[in-house]
Amino acid sequence: MESKRSDVADRAQLQDRLLDAPAYRKAYRDPDFLSGCDGREVRLLAEYVKPERAFEKARIGSTVVVFGSARILPPDEAARRLELAEQTAAQTPSPDADAALAKARTAVKLAPYYQTAREFAELAATKNDVFNREIGPDGSVCPTKQREFVVCTGGGPGIMEAANRGAFDADEETIALNISLPFEQRPNPFVSPEFSFNFHYFSMRKLHFLLRAKALVAFPGGFGTFDELFEALTLRQTERMQHLPIVLFGRDFWESVVNFPKLVEYGVISPGDLDLFQYAETAEEGWAIIEKYYANEAIRQN
Repeated sequence: MESKRSDVADRAQLQDRLLDAPAYRKAYRDPDFLSGCDGREVRLLAEYVKPERAFEKARIGSTVVVFGSARILPPDEAARRLELAEQTAAQTPSPDADAALAKARTAVKLAPYYQTAREFAELAATKNDVFNREIGPDGSVCPTKQREFVVCTGGGPGIMEAANRGAFDADEETIALNISLPFEQRPNPFVSPEFSFNFHYFSMRKLHFLLRAKALVAFPGGFGTFDELFEALTLRQTERMQHLPIVLFGRDFWESVVNFPKLVEYGVISPGDLDLFQYAETAEEGWAIIEKYYANEAIRQN
């Protein structure tokens, strides 16, 4: 009788080929699966669960989210670059030197927003104790079960650094939701290490920005700032997210780059949509808007 293939095969070799096969790897230890197209759902879920569990463990109930340009410099750095650009333009005049000088002057003009963002975040981190306590029936003051109004940014330089730095100055923990980009940005040094997250998917990052937000603050910025701000305005307009104050710092900037009243005039938004946000110029004005919003909210609830 002719031997079958299984009769002459080496059983040990057959088993070894199974043990070495990619299909036999545990899914959570299979880098090819996890990093490939078939693992996208798992990666998305992981980017939701990892920060969520960290926030739950740390009892973080809500955040103050600060958006703004990564390119806005601290005032001292902006002044230093302007001085260098002026020297270069004077010593070796050229179109490139003139362009660099104009850029440096604009950086100096925007630099005060860095300081304002830093002051606002420090104020938020210092004043948030009013939201972190409860008054008992007997008038006693008790801490809340969760930590409220923790400062949260995108984790990069510029306005994001300023806000994390302000909370750091107040000796408060601060959150950063960074993201991998073609022009890789390192997390700014003022973020709390246990809350320094790095995302691949914009969708999951945006979800975590808004999931716990009790206030949203936007400083002058570019595409990224506009993307986050207008998504939040759309979600508020359509009642798809929690009610919260939205504060735009720098009325001159916002009114020069977005003609909100014109949108009403053209009929593409309603007049009441302009009430979804307010303007502020100083850190104190911005925080006062947030405090007033929740004071009125408490009155409405009672």
